[in-house]
Amino acid sequence: MADMTPEEHRDARVVIDRLMGALNDHDLDRMVALFHPDYDSRQPAHPGRAFIGLEQVRANWAAMFRGVPDLRVEVVRFVQDGEVNWCEWAWHGTRSDRAAFEVRGVTLFQIRNELIVAGTLYVEEVELDPQGIEDAVEGLSGARPE
Repeated sequence: MADMTPEEHRDARVVIDRLMGALNDHDLDRMVALFHPDYDSRQPAHPGRAFIGLEQVRANWAAMFRGVPDLRVEVVRFVQDGEVNWCEWAWHGTRSDRAAFEVRGVTLFQIRNELIVAGTLYVEEVELDPQGIEDAVEGLSGARPE
């Protein structure tokens, strides 16, 4: 990891705060302006969702704002590790079909020159009908805990 100056660390938090503000204001143009034109998005648990570029950022968030008209987001926790900025997110609202929308997770953003250049996302919908730990372990391993 490249060493960051104190100004770059501060600037990274400012970018995340701007992102949160743009998302809460549903300001698509302001939000997209925070991303590098060649933004590289990865979701390790869902490799088919990877993409590069602003067009997909814009398309994704236009759909999110349309589908969750009262979307609200918050950064629960923020930690910097070199050039990687760890953000724990809580997103909530009501979808246009009136279903509850609850998402939690972590993003790891690389920010350079006040632009988000890459992101690794570990973000999932909250289970509305929670599964117990025994069922989850059995589903993963094929064996139920005793």
